[in-house]
Amino acid sequence: MKEITELEPKALWKQFAKVCSIPHPSKHEEKIRQYVIGFAEEHGLEYRQDTVGNVVVCKPAAAGYEGHPTVVLQAHMDMVPQKNSDLKFNFETDPIQPYVDGEWVKARGTTLGADDGMGVSAMLAILEGKDIPHPALECLFTVDEETGLTGANQLGTDMLKGSILINLDSEDEGELYVGCAGAVNVTAHFEYKEEAAPDDCVGYEVSLSGLKGGHSGLEIILQRGNANKLLARFLRENPCASVSTIDAGGLRNAIPREAKAVVAVPEDQAAAFEQAAAAFEKTIRRELSHVEDGIRFGVKRIDVPAIVASRDFRSRFIAALTAMPNGIMRMSDTVPGLVETSTNLSRIEMACGKAQLLFMVRCMVNYGKKQVVAMIDSVVTLAGGRIEAQGDYDGWAPNPDSKILHVMKEGYERLFGKTPEVKAIHAGLECGIIGAKYPQLDMISIGPTMRFPHSPDEKVDIASVAKFYDFLLDTLKNL
Repeated sequence: MKEITELEPKALWKQFAKVCSIPHPSKHEEKIRQYVIGFAEEHGLEYRQDTVGNVVVCKPAAAGYEGHPTVVLQAHMDMVPQKNSDLKFNFETDPIQPYVDGEWVKARGTTLGADDGMGVSAMLAILEGKDIPHPALECLFTVDEETGLTGANQLGTDMLKGSILINLDSEDEGELYVGCAGAVNVTAHFEYKEEAAPDDCVGYEVSLSGLKGGHSGLEIILQRGNANKLLARFLRENPCASVSTIDAGGLRNAIPREAKAVVAVPEDQAAAFEQAAAAFEKTIRRELSHVEDGIRFGVKRIDVPAIVASRDFRSRFIAALTAMPNGIMRMSDTVPGLVETSTNLSRIEMACGKAQLLFMVRCMVNYGKKQVVAMIDSVVTLAGGRIEAQGDYDGWAPNPDSKILHVMKEGYERLFGKTPEVKAIHAGLECGIIGAKYPQLDMISIGPTMRFPHSPDEKVDIASVAKFYDFLLDTLKNL
């Protein structure tokens, strides 16, 4: 099997192999940050850090480019840590294991981290290159993009001097992104009374797995199953099950793939409950057959839980989960095929008298976010809970007069003989936040083709990586 370091361009893939070998999940970027700093020191490059951990590595202009505008290249150092449930893997200590599978590079049982390891690797390759024509460069490596855009939000105001920013975090080669969605994180809190499980009950673990999941912005349009909503649906259809605990979903920016609940069912209804579970699996497999092909749903007998939620709370909570908005809320009126507003019910935790729900609400326009947050708040309030909204950030509005856009459109046509698509994206890019801090920046976003980011099915197209890198080098040469 071919090693990824044998792929072209070798300079980029060499760095990507190194990035994969260094654990760097969100909020644990210390090792990759130290690698970047050590890399800068090894190559005699100036660098600076801010208080949150962002790093800028500077490279002087190549001969003949001294008078050209300084360009900022930008990518984030963290990756989404998602794995298959049957894999023992610690993202804080274990290296990602990439491998070549035909035309793609994938990882064994985990997210690959091409989002945004590809952008990081491209910057490192350019910083290391000896014969690349380019203007003065500021390579900005940000932290914690995936769980709240922390690095961009807290980026120091004295870190950048450039006038052009090329973000390297998009996921379709041949597309130039000039706008993105804003977002807000919503958390719902509940407290409830517990009681002893009813007498003469059977304990069950209810489990759902095998969903594809994926990026809650880019892939929300695919209408895949949400494990949290499906679990709530089953529990609502089977009120005989007293609920002890729920552990469902994961990160805010990933469509939930797995869900579990521990319940107690009266012994005289156990057989019917097991039949209902088998029938439910068939139903959701049929309903989602066009978007999901690996659904596994079932119940298995376990020890009866000693404590369950009160029947009153169980009723209110499951009703709230069933009524909760999720998925696409509105399509754009101005950009065909673009999701304008969406929400992702990403996590359910319920145990020991407390329950919590996590959401990410995305929207290309601010008023859309407010409307969806109000809907969530209304459902949660009716069920006896409360919400808090944090990390609100605006989207990035397209600039049709952008100089970098025109340069890159012309360059793409010259290199590849076709016109690139100019798009906005229903996902959070750091451009909007960075641009608000540095309003002089003319911004654009590009990247190689990736599929299923934020899930263990994540993969990057090999041929597109070469085109992405060649396009980036050509852009720097012609600015």
